[in-house]
Amino acid sequence: MPLPQIMLAVMWVGLTAYVLFGGADFGGGVWDLLAGGAERGRRRRDLVEHSIGPIWEANHVWLIFVIVLAWTGVPSVFASVASTLYIPLTLVALGVIGRGAAFAFRKVSARLWQRRLFGATFAFSSVVTPFFLGAAAGGIASGRVPPGIAKGDLVRSWLNPTSMAVGALGVATAAYLAAVYLTRDARRGGEEDLAEEFRRRALGCGAVVGVLAVVSLLVLRADAPALFTELTSGRALPLLVLSVAAGLASLVLLWRRAYLAVRVTAALAVTGLLWGWGVGQYPVLLPGLTLDRAAATDAVLGASLGSLAVGAVLLVPSLWWLYATFQRDRGEAVSRRPA
Repeated sequence: MPLPQIMLAVMWVGLTAYVLFGGADFGGGVWDLLAGGAERGRRRRDLVEHSIGPIWEANHVWLIFVIVLAWTGVPSVFASVASTLYIPLTLVALGVIGRGAAFAFRKVSARLWQRRLFGATFAFSSVVTPFFLGAAAGGIASGRVPPGIAKGDLVRSWLNPTSMAVGALGVATAAYLAAVYLTRDARRGGEEDLAEEFRRRALGCGAVVGVLAVVSLLVLRADAPALFTELTSGRALPLLVLSVAAGLASLVLLWRRAYLAVRVTAALAVTGLLWGWGVGQYPVLLPGLTLDRAAATDAVLGASLGSLAVGAVLLVPSLWWLYATFQRDRGEAVSRRPA
């Protein structure tokens, strides 16, 4: 496989990891927002905090990974996107910073008003950040980011029907993934009532995601017909079918309380949708600009991919150990601590 295609595939893997892991973290903030008052919602917020606390910083590694790979691998695309979509991308950066700071400060705040302030900041940032990420993606998917420095409209490039639909879908998807993951975490902690509560929320949110996905397709039909055709009758159709089938299977597994298996199908549903977009748009990255024309030289791509391979030897086992450690049953984790 040529180096540009390898680079794009690796970048899309990183984007998928960020959507699945970082997206679930943002979704945890959505449920934190909807948890209820300080006392009534304490157990829900404790569950969210326990679930995302050990790994929420690590998940942003994937976003940094995608940004760096885009910068070095397709520099003209990176420059075009960053300059045309700098408003939503700046809001995303502020959301990530505000969310992280508020999450950390809330844990050490002694006064109720401080915890409420930082909690509101954390929750609000968890909603707006995936929305603006989706809005930026919608601008690229609908062809509103032309090649060149700030050649696109700085407002309409992200404030348009496709961006609004994809932004809403991004928030709903994040909340759905979080609810699915939290069912298992609640059961592992022996909190069956919370597992049942998040099961109901996941079922409802899954239905909302399905509706928003259909609405997004209808919006694409009117706003980005070329991408719509690829998704519904072109080479991306099998991935769209996979997404729909996995989404329906997830609802069945949630109904049957198969909380571990549903994590796999929910991830497949989201992955199918994301890769369907990538396959449907390939090889065009921006209007009139294909991957072969946008990619850096083979020397740059080879050096970048080689350094990634070396770094992965250190990073992947570390991340795997981190996730595995905090996915053990709490009783098992306690029993393995040294005496």
